[in-house]
Amino acid sequence: MALGSLLDAGADLDEVRALLGRLPVGGWTLDAEPVLRGGIAGTRAVVGADEDGTHRTAADIAAIVTAAALPARVEARALATFSLLAEVEGGIHRRPPGEVHLHEVGGLDAIVDVVGVCAALEVLDVATVAASAVTTGTGTVRAAHGVLPVPAPAVVALLARASAPIRGVDVDVELATPTGVALLVALAGTWGALPAMRVGATGFGAGTKDLVALPNLVQVVVGEPASPGGGAGQPVVLLEANVDDVTGEALADAVAALLAAGAHDAWLTPVVMKKGRPAHVVSALVDVAVADALVEVLVTTTGTFGVRRSVLERRPVPRTLEVVDVDGHPVRVKVGPHRAKVEHDDAVAAAAALGRTAAEVTSRAEEAWRRRSP
Repeated sequence: MALGSLLDAGADLDEVRALLGRLPVGGWTLDAEPVLRGGIAGTRAVVGADEDGTHRTAADIAAIVTAAALPARVEARALATFSLLAEVEGGIHRRPPGEVHLHEVGGLDAIVDVVGVCAALEVLDVATVAASAVTTGTGTVRAAHGVLPVPAPAVVALLARASAPIRGVDVDVELATPTGVALLVALAGTWGALPAMRVGATGFGAGTKDLVALPNLVQVVVGEPASPGGGAGQPVVLLEANVDDVTGEALADAVAALLAAGAHDAWLTPVVMKKGRPAHVVSALVDVAVADALVEVLVTTTGTFGVRRSVLERRPVPRTLEVVDVDGHPVRVKVGPHRAKVEHDDAVAAAAALGRTAAEVTSRAEEAWRRRSP
């Protein structure tokens, strides 16, 4: 559906096929067909594959992508997606990421899907990606490991890793798959409402089913970002509450709950209130659409008797997420116009596995990124 949305938004099918043709594997096809879902016109990307039941490890897939001599941005995005899937699946099944067999995701059709999305982004010259809250359905789905709940464990783990907002609807369908969510988590630099931009194109990618409850479509909006130094910014709401009778543990839980509920950022500020009482201001920067829900989170987690709301605007600086390898462990690097920053959680996880300090892993990851950068 992601690939279909990008083709619908104008990514040239032949150019995408040409990039996919660099993969050192054959037996696949990619076509696009116009369809209607819920009365809305969209494009369905149809991937065909000759193989039957082939399962590859994350290391096998990384070798295929690396051998393809793809543009640097396409390779980095595809490797980041598969690395995240391997890390999450490894955690679920207690296996090293490189040894994880990516069953459904390791098939040739899934490889074409993931690399195809990254290729379509390149054809459209998309530098940064932002994502809205991920909608999930209910019920169960059958996978290689048996019957799984919806949302699948890998979907939940991926979204938790990114502190991404999630929204459940009562539809007995798997609306968010591990592959699709891994693409979002690997590629998205921000989550929430549409960022400030000048819209150039939009597209709808269609799923196979035509659902009654909602249009089975993924929408993509492509445009030029507004300058961080001028023009309209993205509207946001600042929520604040003063509390002087909450423990440090409860304050930490409140910040975590706000972030998990979709806040752009949340923090604590020590203050002195009336009568010299030490206290804290609990603050959260949230999207306008979820402000009411986040007020409830702030009230329930702190017990505050009041919340202040201020309407502001924010101007996020464009950034991308890249993945480097540190002795077999993927480490994400957030790259902006003027600096690159290693994701601390990834450095901590790799350090624990390698028996090194997080500072050493951070240094090695920065050096790996510098070597790879043009």
